[in-house]
Amino acid sequence: MPATPREPDADAAFGFGRSLLSRVLVGTPVREEPLTHVADLPGRTARFVEWPDWVAEPVVAALRESGVPRPWSHQAEAASIAAAGRHVVVATGTASGKSLAYRMPILSTLAREPRATALYLAPTKALGADQLRATEELLDAAEELSSIRISGYDGDTPPEVRQWARAHARWIFTNPDMLHLALLRGHARWSRFLRNLRYVVVDECHSYRGVFGSNVALVLRRLRRLAARYGADPVFVLASATTADPGVAASRLIGAPCEQVTEDGSPHGPRTVALWEPPLLTAVTGENGAPVRRSAGSEAARIMADLVVEGARTLTFVRSRRGAELTAMGASRLLAEVDPDLADRVAAYRAGYLAEDRRALEAALADGTLLGAATTNALELGVDIAGLDAVVVAGFPGTVASFWQQAGRSGRRGEGSLVMLVARDDPLDTYLVHHPAALLDKPVEATITDPTNPYVLGPQLLCAALELPLTDDEVRAFGAWDVLSELAEQNLIRRRGHGWFVTGESRPHDALDIRGGIGTQIAIVEGETGRLLGTCDAGRAPSTLHPEAVHLHQGETYVVDELDLEAGVALVHQETPDWTTSAREVTEIAIEEVLEKRAYGAVSVGLVRVEVTHQMVGYLRRLLSGEIVDLVELEMPPQTLDTRAVMYTVTPELLMAAGLEPDRFPGSLHAAEHAAIGLLPLVATCDRWDIGGVSTALHGDTGLPTVFIYDGHPGGAGFAERGHRELVRWLTATKEAISDCECSAGCPSCVQSPKCGNGNHPLDKKGAVTVLAAVLAELTAGT
Repeated sequence: MPATPREPDADAAFGFGRSLLSRVLVGTPVREEPLTHVADLPGRTARFVEWPDWVAEPVVAALRESGVPRPWSHQAEAASIAAAGRHVVVATGTASGKSLAYRMPILSTLAREPRATALYLAPTKALGADQLRATEELLDAAEELSSIRISGYDGDTPPEVRQWARAHARWIFTNPDMLHLALLRGHARWSRFLRNLRYVVVDECHSYRGVFGSNVALVLRRLRRLAARYGADPVFVLASATTADPGVAASRLIGAPCEQVTEDGSPHGPRTVALWEPPLLTAVTGENGAPVRRSAGSEAARIMADLVVEGARTLTFVRSRRGAELTAMGASRLLAEVDPDLADRVAAYRAGYLAEDRRALEAALADGTLLGAATTNALELGVDIAGLDAVVVAGFPGTVASFWQQAGRSGRRGEGSLVMLVARDDPLDTYLVHHPAALLDKPVEATITDPTNPYVLGPQLLCAALELPLTDDEVRAFGAWDVLSELAEQNLIRRRGHGWFVTGESRPHDALDIRGGIGTQIAIVEGETGRLLGTCDAGRAPSTLHPEAVHLHQGETYVVDELDLEAGVALVHQETPDWTTSAREVTEIAIEEVLEKRAYGAVSVGLVRVEVTHQMVGYLRRLLSGEIVDLVELEMPPQTLDTRAVMYTVTPELLMAAGLEPDRFPGSLHAAEHAAIGLLPLVATCDRWDIGGVSTALHGDTGLPTVFIYDGHPGGAGFAERGHRELVRWLTATKEAISDCECSAGCPSCVQSPKCGNGNHPLDKKGAVTVLAAVLAELTAGT
């Protein structure tokens, strides 16, 4: 039964959040019961401490002038660790003032040492610009600090400003991409800066995961290597959302021991957290006649409109740029029916807007001129917006850490607030709204990186060798001898008397996309104007840039006219169709190497290296309502992927003993595979689009019914390993998600997949539960 909200005055501490929820429920259509759970989370009082003695007096004066009378306990603790010369990560909640933890030691050092320098790294340009602006305002507050010259340095920085920054700036604000492409590649021009480097800030470090995180880990090792070459040994200060084992993750990221600070001394008001599942629609059906839920975006638009009517400042997080635009438009349309003036007090906020437009939106939201904003995760990281009454999360954002980052935007005035998670048509969302403990009581995930991935390590070694010849000892320290030998066989690197050198006219920095694209980059070009919209790595291009694919760029919609893999270009034209596309592929998988394997009675489990072969065979056109238009056949060249997979096999005898006849094996295994892909993000910090799966009633390498779930990145990204370690918990949640779904024969909330190459056929929902129950029984009996 859905939870019933208490009367607004039933509990004074939670009355405000509960009253907002009551208003939303009043607007819910009759006979719908979307509310699955409500929890009241208590507030926290501030724990202040005195300014540490080592903080320079001008810095204290500037901070007091900016409105910080005293630091919170975690700020002072982390800052003191850094000031003592030890690497530290501060992992506390949203709006806990983590920036103060690095500003105190950095500004104190820069004030006392006229030549000292510092480097700030953010995962996004917007966050870096926000922190630069905030630091400039702080320096302006104290005349004694005005000599500290700081500068941004990113892809938008004009050439003359870049030149000035290299020559004069003492604190550079940039991102890992620019560090890789400019500072490290051109380190000779940065010798002054690197020689005097005292601190490196890695902000929002929990966002560095998977292939991106593995690349950043190696970029940071290259930075430490070059700093040492110039005689510097900087202290790293990392800021993170609340995550599991932040010290371990930070140590892996920077390649050196890192202390952690996790006791949060900042205040926040009480929160009411509501979990919400949109109803199944009766008038619309999806693929193979499956039921479709009302979209999370349209549901969130209606909820935001109800909250805005109440005068509640509301932020709605949506998974895509276009989704943010549509949600804002939907809320405005609903508000116009109630009060035309309110329709103008809702807007969209996303990456791709001009900086001045973003600043205006942030200011309008902060002062109440704007009551509602629909945003991508552009407002999840760092940007300081206070005074929000409610946050609506349209679709689980992929990790518990991200959910709490987004939820933390509410209640920042110390008052009560409302947080609502609106489930998408997705197995993980379905599971979470019916198992609230998995979200509300679960420790947040640990960040997964694997700097030893040879597909990541190889290109990074070439960059390091071009920057400074690699010694044999350094190669061993990287654990890269085998990878280096393979590069030498390809004549990309060679050993000379005093180290390893890149051969010829190689430009490894330009060839490496540290955000995850590996291999040739496909340029996305507007055919009529020749304007470059962006790039995509060649491995993903057939499924995302095939002819007639719908491509989104900064809120604008384009349709692909032509994909030329050999020329490395996709030509597109601007169009706004009323449908979206999703690729259909056939996939084969072969086991190359068994890394780990264990038998549990009639079930065996393994971690394996595999070769996956994909071939694009068509695409599905789907209306925005979820209704299927048609399936268009299309044939593209096959693509191969060497990666890692977690797999399990089960004997036919066990399946038949559980009540499945052989003709039901394929559909049952297929449905179990789809649901497992959807639930892997529960135990690994990944998105379902980072992984893939194959199931078969008889696999050629195992001779048995087999299910594989593999990483979608060459060499793997660590997700399969995490699934292998957490297999029982993962498959248990998968079985429960299927069982809890109210559909009769399978739908996108449980066993259907939006990227299934077989058109979601065959699928046996009940059979999947039977398979998973039988597998789990063997696994638990054998442990």
